Amino acid sequence: MTANMTAKSWLPIPHGSHFSLANLPFGIISTATLTSPRPAIAIGEYALDLHAFASNNGFSEISSAQVPLSVFSQPTLNAFAALGRPTHGTVRRYLQNVLAEDTQFPQILKENTTLRKLALLPLKEVKTHLPMHIGDYTDFYAGRNHAYNVGVMFRGPSNALQPNYTHIPVGYHGRASSVVVSGTPIRRPWGQILENPTAEPKIPTFTPSRRLDIELELGAFVCRANKMGEPIPIADAAESIFGFVLLNDWSARDIQAWEYVPLGPFNAKNFGTTISPWVVLADALEPFMCRGLDNKTELQPYLREKRRENVYDINLEVDLTTKSGATTTITHTSSKNLLFSFPQMLAHHSITGCPMQVGDLLGSGTISGTEPGTQGSMLEQCSNGKSTLKLKDGEERTFLEDGDTVILRGWAGRDEEGSLVGFGECVGSVEPAIQM
Repeated sequence: MTANMTAKSWLPIPHGSHFSLANLPFGIISTATLTSPRPAIAIGEYALDLHAFASNNGFSEISSAQVPLSVFSQPTLNAFAALGRPTHGTVRRYLQNVLAEDTQFPQILKENTTLRKLALLPLKEVKTHLPMHIGDYTDFYAGRNHAYNVGVMFRGPSNALQPNYTHIPVGYHGRASSVVVSGTPIRRPWGQILENPTAEPKIPTFTPSRRLDIELELGAFVCRANKMGEPIPIADAAESIFGFVLLNDWSARDIQAWEYVPLGPFNAKNFGTTISPWVVLADALEPFMCRGLDNKTELQPYLREKRRENVYDINLEVDLTTKSGATTTITHTSSKNLLFSFPQMLAHHSITGCPMQVGDLLGSGTISGTEPGTQGSMLEQCSNGKSTLKLKDGEERTFLEDGDTVILRGWAGRDEEGSLVGFGECVGSVEPAIQM
């Protein structure tokens, strides 16, 4: 069974849907009538409940030795992810065949009205959950344009990038417990800030953050563990990546400015990270691999990839909706604006022998282009508060205000071919800080 990027489904898929037959991302859902979270795929305007599908002989044309059906009864995708990329591909291709207009197995679902009613659920009627149990979360800084833009603001053009930047995928350990699924509100954090950074002595004020920002990123989930003390070779690293989500690493810039020396961001980043609910498999994005940003530095052997096309050309977009309901697209860029690939991030993360676990989450770092309107943070777009974003309702922003909603979107492919491979939406709204 081989996948066809332009194959059509017997299930109607609306124009512009991110969830074409060429995609079939995996997630975790529940419904009002069955509240237990379980695996599903997204197809058009529907979720295919894989627990119901598997329980009613939906996988009867696949050997149970290849795919243990118990993985589709779990509340996360970890057990399925741990089966490895060859199995992920087998399951995805089989489901593409079942859903294809010219399916080899019409008796499984196309002509099985009982199972269709049981397992095909309108997306608007399902609740999505975190797709994986996330043991650890690491955020990298691989968006060179973002790193340079921010470096210029604080250190000037000549010192914008640190000497190590082009040699290693710079990263830091984030907080897995505050990674939340799309739709979860984000509360404005309290923290220490310097109201006047030039004043002496430097005495901070304790206040709700006044410079709450977004970071437009991709996230990757690990699907293969390595033993402690045994690095993941760069040649094998791609096989350890299950799939990808959109990621908004909310950031309190004023808290970060005071705390980040000498050990890096801490409370400025640990209050919330939002991810999209549907994991787009690495196999689905394979046709969209391309070359990333050129790195003229000669890398150490453990970071050298044989393939030059090592990142993805995914269209990325950010909308900001105010309390009035007016929506403005503030960013449009591409995920190819990365200096390092996810396999390189994983190889570097594990080179010390650090043990990675199934479900670990890697963030790419903020993805920005070089032109106005392509930056992945408001810090860049507004030059650290020196200019404003003009919104459709006449309002202006330098940073996020309470009641603002941020929507990230990402997709690859061409809609004219009916084969978009997209992530859906990654949404979060800002709630006021708690009363202290």
